[in-house]
Amino acid sequence: MLFRRGVIIPTLVGTFLIGWIYKGSIVSGFQAVYNANLTAAKELFTIFLIITFMVALLASLRDIGADRRMVQPIQKLMVNGHIAFFVLALVTYVISLFFWPTPAVPLIGALLIPAAIRVGLPAMGAAMAIALAGQGMALSSDYVMQVAPMLSAKGAGLPTALVADKAMILSLITGVVSLGGAYLLNRKAIRKPVTTELQDEQAAAIKTQMSTEYLEAAAAIETVDPTVHRWSKFFSILVPLSMLGVIVVMAASKFGGTSMGGFEGGDGAAFIGGVAVILLILSCTVFSKFKALDNISEHLIEGFVFAFKAMGPVIPIAGFFFLGNADFSKSILSLGEGVAAPAFLYDLVMSIQYAIPSNSFITAFGILVIGIIAGLEGSGFSGLPLTGSLSGALAPTVGMDPSALAAIGQMGSVWSGGGTLIAWSSLVAVAGFAGVSAIDLARKNFLPVIIGLSVSTIIAILVW
Repeated sequence: MLFRRGVIIPTLVGTFLIGWIYKGSIVSGFQAVYNANLTAAKELFTIFLIITFMVALLASLRDIGADRRMVQPIQKLMVNGHIAFFVLALVTYVISLFFWPTPAVPLIGALLIPAAIRVGLPAMGAAMAIALAGQGMALSSDYVMQVAPMLSAKGAGLPTALVADKAMILSLITGVVSLGGAYLLNRKAIRKPVTTELQDEQAAAIKTQMSTEYLEAAAAIETVDPTVHRWSKFFSILVPLSMLGVIVVMAASKFGGTSMGGFEGGDGAAFIGGVAVILLILSCTVFSKFKALDNISEHLIEGFVFAFKAMGPVIPIAGFFFLGNADFSKSILSLGEGVAAPAFLYDLVMSIQYAIPSNSFITAFGILVIGIIAGLEGSGFSGLPLTGSLSGALAPTVGMDPSALAAIGQMGSVWSGGGTLIAWSSLVAVAGFAGVSAIDLARKNFLPVIIGLSVSTIIAILVW
């Protein structure tokens, strides 16, 4: 990871060697590689499904133009560059919570960045607002889809809800601090809302960055039946209200306001996934009627392709670190009934416990740094099994809540690799739509993000 290279081959080889050495058979090594990936895939498939359904829904909304209609009214709120910065951040955060930042960036970049630049916000400021709110604050908590907290929790052997709640709080602290720092860095560059030739050129350049799919969708919307336009307006209202309803129901269940119990971990993902599927069916039906029977499969394929591109590399990495957890090592190593499952990572930590300072500050910041380093390969989620496993093993030695340590590691990994600190991540997409250099954008984000992560880590240590 330090050399900006993937860690998949080392984890696969490591799994093979552990299986071979532990059971004393090379055949067991081969079996361990397969079983580790199979175990990880079974544990994480719910993540693939929720990503698939949400991306497929967004694709179906794109067909009828409802995705564009959802954000167009927001342009009217951008009366000057100062307000535009915070409007961009808020809209990006809300959309990214439900659809993840990567699918949301083309929509926001195509429609809102040009409007923000016209009222005086510099392109770099717009890019920072989107990256910090979406790839940073929204993705690091992932509170609605709960992919990130589920990975962290499984590594630590904890309920997903414990990590998710703490990650939400830490992400908001980090996000508010980093966005505040980003605003202060760009405040002097914000101009009055008077169109200049430079602003015109920037806005025009950004419009040319619109992806082919959005250009094709825009052209198609101009020629569709007027009935579809009416449905477009309907779904631009229905989808946000449905997602708001999901949040209200989940919040009410968490605080005991309903008799349905809590929507935690897989239950929460199942709820929002089911809502997304029904909305997907309705959207496809109003757009293509009987052809919806075929069109919906195209959107689902698009969703699965996106999900496997985003999460596929995590499976072998998760499988390797699951091997260090007693809850999974028995099935990975094909141990018989009555055979005690090894907990390699816990045993490793216990063997070097004397050398580990019993200091919560050192341990917490150590987990944070490990998370940041793990994210350097450009995938914010691939390091979560590692930080989760380390948190579960180290927490007892320093007297900290393991879910708090796991949330701290999640902050470091996702804020680093998710697309705020390194130029070879999804930050490239944000920079492309804003028309700025990805390297410059990563450099500008560095100080606000590091300060935000440090503040949230200190608060976590003091509170938990």
